[in-house]
Amino acid sequence: MALTLYNTAAREKQIFVPLRPGRVGMYVCGPTVYDYAHIGNARPVVVFDVLYRLLKREYASVNYVRNITDVDDKINAAAKDAGEPIGAITARTTQAFHEDMAALNTLPPDDEPRATEHVPDMIEMIQSLIERKHSYEVEGHVLFHVPSMPDYGRLSGRSVREMIAGARVEVAPFKRDPADFVLWKPSTPDLPGWPSPWGRGRPGWHIECSVMSTKILGPSFDIHGGGRDLIFPHHENEVAQSRCADPDEEFANFWVHNGFVTVEGEKMSKSVGNIVTVRELLAEFPGEAIRLALLSAHYRQPLDFTRQGLREAKHTLDRWYRAVDDVAANIEMPEGVMAALDDDLNTPRAIAALHGMTGDPRELRAGAEILGLLQQDTGAWLKGRAISDAEVTDGVTVTPLPATAGASAGGAGVLIQTSEARVEELVGKRVIARVAKDFATSDRIRDELAAQGIVLEDKPDGTTEWRRA
Repeated sequence: MALTLYNTAAREKQIFVPLRPGRVGMYVCGPTVYDYAHIGNARPVVVFDVLYRLLKREYASVNYVRNITDVDDKINAAAKDAGEPIGAITARTTQAFHEDMAALNTLPPDDEPRATEHVPDMIEMIQSLIERKHSYEVEGHVLFHVPSMPDYGRLSGRSVREMIAGARVEVAPFKRDPADFVLWKPSTPDLPGWPSPWGRGRPGWHIECSVMSTKILGPSFDIHGGGRDLIFPHHENEVAQSRCADPDEEFANFWVHNGFVTVEGEKMSKSVGNIVTVRELLAEFPGEAIRLALLSAHYRQPLDFTRQGLREAKHTLDRWYRAVDDVAANIEMPEGVMAALDDDLNTPRAIAALHGMTGDPRELRAGAEILGLLQQDTGAWLKGRAISDAEVTDGVTVTPLPATAGASAGGAGVLIQTSEARVEELVGKRVIARVAKDFATSDRIRDELAAQGIVLEDKPDGTTEWRRA
């Protein structure tokens, strides 16, 4: 079955065919590094990680590009509030982003350009737009003149007036048209700035992605991805800049967008106080459980992210890990999983197919692998705290450790009654007692561990393995 993807620009599912045979270029909008990534930020990273894994199976060459926006007014404001240099903010939050996304089993992109590395290229594109009469300079600003592009709005399928009515558009007296947007803005001495023909300043947000994507992937490439919230104005403006700077090219061939994320039925908002960061969740649940929960809804649909859903995801993974028991995924990808993913990344259907494979460990392992699941050693996973049927059914919450506390490979920071180190200590004492034929002590330790939910398995060679029930 051929891979089909919903193309936002065409407003329909289409068979995906690379522009260059056997070679795929994909650009996905990355983070603006001023704070920890929240669960809404994580959804596109996980969604496009699955697409990346799928493309790598089907094509000889895949170049996945995801940028880092490290010059932005939000970053400037965060640095001012924290009283620290902008570079310190961006370095710390970039590292945190990498750590948190790695914990969700996402593969790193092939290229990760940073906006500050491409400012000269942005100046060059802006100059081209001015020369082609699509942009104009006024009071140290350079703005894109939206009426200069007759089919502006084609991506979102709405008129300019409709888009402006539904969005917050920056009002400035020097704009020729209310829809015009900033390509370059002046910088005061306390803000980041670069020399340019229009004075010291910094780029606007939209020009950054236009330049970084085309600089690495070329003026036309296969897939541009991101969250649905970016369709307007960000992606619409990217199309305008890129196609007007190079009118012989189409820019992105497929536009793929994931749906919104709510938390416990509510839109995430600072005013409501319900913004949940990935880092907070990792102190409470394993990364794979967060990943499975994010994949439980079709990527184009809204996703309500709940702790109940996380408990169910963890419980599902516990059962799957017990089923695979470290078998190798040395078979072809199961047909049911591939058919689901080829049908516009239908991850819920792929997960449903995995539920039917628990009787075939190799098939389950192979099917889970392309979803980025069952990536850990089974023993390590089961040494983490397992979620019981009662907890899933009754909604009992688990207690998170502080973010600075250690976490076992499978438990990822979930508070358990007996630490891994303590279990290893008791197992070691029991082995010694068995060698000394002190069966009373051996039995007492076994009973003590059993009371804490620890299952011991004595091997014929005298060693003992353990897992949490």
